[in-house]
Amino acid sequence: MPPKPVTSKELGPALGMYSHGMTAPTGELVVVAGQVGTDRAGNVVGRGDVVAQTKQAFENVRSVLTAAGTGMVDVIRFQTFLTHASDIDGFMEARAEVFPRYFPDGVFPPNTLLVVTRLVKPELLVEIEAMAIRPAGGPPRGAKAARRAAKPSRAVRATRRR
Repeated sequence: MPPKPVTSKELGPALGMYSHGMTAPTGELVVVAGQVGTDRAGNVVGRGDVVAQTKQAFENVRSVLTAAGTGMVDVIRFQTFLTHASDIDGFMEARAEVFPRYFPDGVFPPNTLLVVTRLVKPELLVEIEAMAIRPAGGPPRGAKAARRAAKPSRAVRATRRR
């Protein structure tokens, strides 16, 4: 059972692509440390470009979730840090581009957006934390793929036998 949005009749509509609250099914909590706009080699993607950095940060969140055997549809909360209030529109633009792929049912997790003075490196413009629930029962999603990725190729195994 996927997480479900919570809406109160006492509140107005959400101001963006998020839910006011979310209930989560029983399972294991997956906490993703703040992800930034860096590639696999640690290079900043899109220096000065909050849209590119936001897309990369979300992709990095997705990568961690996949490694944990879960996915973006299991996210129950985001917390986002921007270094400039003027980047809010670019952040929202990036979300509008990637969220339909990550959340095809149109149900978006709650998100708290904070503007901070600086991140760990001055060229970083956005950092995104996530919490997800890995459903209970059965193997975690993505576990088979993770085992395949960790398993050495036939060529490597043949070399080891020599």
